[in-house]
Amino acid sequence: MQLRSALAMALLALGCADKVTPVQKVLQLMEGMLAKGKEEKHGEQVQFAAYKQFCDDTTVEKKRAIEEANSKIDMLKADIEKYIATAARLTKEIAEHDE
Repeated sequence: MQLRSALAMALLALGCADKVTPVQKVLQLMEGMLAKGKEEKHGEQVQFAAYKQFCDDTTVEKKRAIEEANSKIDMLKADIEKYIATAARLTKEIAEHDE
């Protein structure tokens, strides 16, 4: 719809020009639109590539952090079990000394 009105306005405005025919002007406008579209597409592709790289990098970092946290959780669970066992043993020894 906008393309038609833009073309119509361009044709009306160029009705006075003798050097360029209306068809040539329409072709020039369409070529300009095509070039602008290609330029915008390229810009979006570059922006998307940067965003995809950011996402990929973040995914790798987060997976590594999760793996490290899981291994630390396992170590801490083992330490807790060891301390619980030590506390139980010491409680038993204290109870034996109190008797």
